[in-house]
Amino acid sequence: MEHPFSYETFLKWFEHDERWPIDETSFFFEDDPEKTERFLGCLRKYEKPYWAGYCDQPDGMEFSTASELLNAPIWDGKSIRDRWEQVVSLQIGMLPVDDWMNMYGD
Repeated sequence: MEHPFSYETFLKWFEHDERWPIDETSFFFEDDPEKTERFLGCLRKYEKPYWAGYCDQPDGMEFSTASELLNAPIWDGKSIRDRWEQVVSLQIGMLPVDDWMNMYGD
């Protein structure tokens, strides 16, 4: 799968969410036959602001850093980094990827 951005860029956006609003971001894994929508995000008002939903943990997970979130083996025992080639981004910051890229991507 060809991405409009690299894993490193995605990590940078999450690490600097004060500049690039990532809030709630959704995706699915290309190799998932059901194309289950999954979620990542950052809510600064919490002690562990980075979160994941619809992962290996039924109630999702929270993390202190973006790197912990994207490197956690919580997606069928693998991380976003491990599975980057299968990630199909749907929304970033609750906007369609193309719209978000036009507004904030660089």
